[in-house]
Amino acid sequence: MSKLYLCIDLKSFYASVECTERGLDPMTTNLIVADPERTDKTICLAVTPAMKKLGIKNRCRVFEIPKSIEYITAPPRMQLYIDYAARIYGVYLKYVSKDDIYVYSIDEVFMDVTHYLPLYQMSAKELAQTILQDMYEQIGVRASCGIGTNLYLTKIALDITAKHAEDFIGFLDEEKYKRTLWKHKPLTDFWRIGAGTARRLLKYGIDTMEGIAKADEDFLYRLFGVDAELLIDHAWGIEPTTIADIKRYKPKTNSLTSGQVLMADYDFEDGRLIVEEMMEDMCLSMLDKGLVTKSVTLRVGYSNSLHMDAAHGTVSVARETNASSIWIPEVLALYDRIVNRECPVRRIHIFSNKVTEEGVYQTSFLEDDEEEKRNRKMQETVLEIKKHFGKNAVFKGIDLKENATALERNRQIGGHKSGEEQ
Repeated sequence: MSKLYLCIDLKSFYASVECTERGLDPMTTNLIVADPERTDKTICLAVTPAMKKLGIKNRCRVFEIPKSIEYITAPPRMQLYIDYAARIYGVYLKYVSKDDIYVYSIDEVFMDVTHYLPLYQMSAKELAQTILQDMYEQIGVRASCGIGTNLYLTKIALDITAKHAEDFIGFLDEEKYKRTLWKHKPLTDFWRIGAGTARRLLKYGIDTMEGIAKADEDFLYRLFGVDAELLIDHAWGIEPTTIADIKRYKPKTNSLTSGQVLMADYDFEDGRLIVEEMMEDMCLSMLDKGLVTKSVTLRVGYSNSLHMDAAHGTVSVARETNASSIWIPEVLALYDRIVNRECPVRRIHIFSNKVTEEGVYQTSFLEDDEEEKRNRKMQETVLEIKKHFGKNAVFKGIDLKENATALERNRQIGGHKSGEEQ
């Protein structure tokens, strides 16, 4: 039996939720989700379909919206969107087992419906219509859907084909894909083809999927290396990976990442303060997950006006640990070594590399085991308090400094307001 998949995307999800909460129709209401406390350069997290009809692009900046357009600005409420997504997932579970659902993002899921169609005596489109209608009636959020014979075609059916369908449902198999989309432009409309890839292909006169499919494979491998295999398969509409394969996959190595874009340019010392806050939080996160590392990478980006490459460096210690007493001094010393003191800081990312599960270790005579035990007890206490009384129930004195961000970030989800006081 050939596979059939659905890919459901919640239309302008954050904006639709805000409209639903206000009793408004997102198809006719001009509304954006953006933080009014930030400058007009802030990105709109979502705009309603009504705004899109006026030519306003999703993820635009507030200042790019013409002054002649009247609209509602809704501050982001990330916890509310998570709650809505959970309710919507509950609707999916009425029709499909969690084993056959892959959550791609907060507003998009893939479903393997192959074995459900005989059970419900429905076609894939009929099942999609049933789920979308149920979701709208129960929760008030509209969605679009792609149907395909593999995961890639399902995604393309959603991204390209469904947009032009009256019912916002599109279907593709390999034959229809080649017949209707091989000459489609621009290439960047296709999943996983970014502007850089499209530019490299255009240098050689390739600007369609048909062009990629008919190009010399050895040439494509020289141009893109191992990534050419995926590019060639997708040009032909081929994707062997299934949802079951994705759920079975276990990465060989894992890492933890923390990053933030600062609201203004920070000087060297204030940037250093943010790094200390972030590393403290990273150590607590590792402790909470039972993970340790012996390598941390720091990346610091400068003000956009400088057009300079980011500072980048890695520091290692003798053995895996999550102790803040070890990592904070090491990472601050790394910051001091690699960051230009004269350049304003705008972006900071910290990576705990190749984290592993915490286990028993042997200390050496050169290590202060008692100090690390005291630090461990302090971290565990802080973590317990935060879990019971909120992330801001206990904090360090540095978090009260003028340009510190930890307390505000603790009130956020994904870098945006949660909509709830903590």
